[in-house]
Amino acid sequence: MAKLTKTTLFKDAKPRAETVVDKTTRAAREILDEENDLREVKTARLRKARLEREAGTPKPAPKPARKTSRAKPAGET
Repeated sequence: MAKLTKTTLFKDAKPRAETVVDKTTRAAREILDEENDLREVKTARLRKARLEREAGTPKPAPKPARKTSRAKPAGET
C-alpha cells in the first residue's frame, strides 16, 4: 500500500473555467473598486481644500443678543 501523505491523499483541485457570469462579476467589481478609489481621492482633496479655506477665514463675530420684553400674563400687575 502506498504511503498516505497530504499530497497523495488529497488531490489538487483543478481550477474550474471562469464562466461568463464570473467574468461579468469580476469586471463589475473592478469598475466599482476603481470608482470608489477615485471618489475617496476626490473627497480627501475637497476636504483638505475646505479645511484650508476655513482655517484662513476669520470666524464672524457673534451677533449681540436682542433684548425682548416678555408680556405679563393677564391678571398680574
